[in-house]
Amino acid sequence: RRRRPPPPQSPLEKVAAQEGLSLHQLSGKWFLVGMASRCSYLAEHSHQLEATTVTVTILDGQSLAISTFRKLDRMCWEIRQHYLPSQAPGRFLLKGHRKSSKVDVVVGEVDPSSFVILYYQKGRSISVKLYGRTSLVSDAVVDKFEQRIRAVGLSEDVTYYFPTYGFCDSADEFHVLD
Repeated sequence: RRRRPPPPQSPLEKVAAQEGLSLHQLSGKWFLVGMASRCSYLAEHSHQLEATTVTVTILDGQSLAISTFRKLDRMCWEIRQHYLPSQAPGRFLLKGHRKSSKVDVVVGEVDPSSFVILYYQKGRSISVKLYGRTSLVSDAVVDKFEQRIRAVGLSEDVTYYFPTYGFCDSADEFHVLD
């Protein structure tokens, strides 16, 4: 009898979560600065990227309520998500409507006063996002982000930086997606 080979290691398993993460370090408002992803939609629409902010609220001491504010067709929308705690500190699960649409999230590195680097994996594809407490971060932080994306096999040609102006702070009740 031949043994089946072990399943390939998921890219996210190699990513270390931030040591000693306190969830309260993540709470508050963040600006989406950059993102690395092989998503074809992103590649085709990169000229239409919109300034995006995220507000993180800690629920029950272990899960995160995420409100993302961005424009779509010149209207401000709020997208609400719930990150559930996963098997280890700094790792979360974002459940979709279908079982196949779950997303694993890892907090790779955080400096609560300036930036956070988050990893997302859906299926076999991985993406990395850089958020800042302000819409502009230091070159040292950008360098760190670019090192992190190369470490998971992504490159500059699939890295996108977001506008630093035109942010939404709120959306009316007709423009909320749960």
